[in-house]
Amino acid sequence: MVTFVDIKGCGAVTKGMPYKAYHGKTGRVYNVTKRAVGVIVNKRVKGRIIAKKINLRIEHISHSKCRDDFLTESRRTKSEEGRKSSRNLCQHPKAPVNPRSAHTVKGSGIQVEEVCPIRYEFIA
Repeated sequence: MVTFVDIKGCGAVTKGMPYKAYHGKTGRVYNVTKRAVGVIVNKRVKGRIIAKKINLRIEHISHSKCRDDFLTESRRTKSEEGRKSSRNLCQHPKAPVNPRSAHTVKGSGIQVEEVCPIRYEFIA
């Protein structure tokens, strides 16, 4: 299974620090050593995105929570698929909401105020 980590430079440990462009990014672990890990991070260079391999000490990374929502949702849908029958289909929880019906906003006794910018006057 792929492990995702968040890169966050810790100033207390100066060895194995990430370059400032990688701070706050999320990457995928590809190598683990005694004191460090290798992480694949996407870096934007001019108009393209390059997958860069960087080595960081473990003090500068933390386990990412980016996949927690996805995993809980997939576990929930798998459990629902096992217990529901083929005839009784339920609506997906993330179905788009229909637009509201047309209506007119009425204001009783409210004056319409015209808003415009103030003219700039040069004072010499």
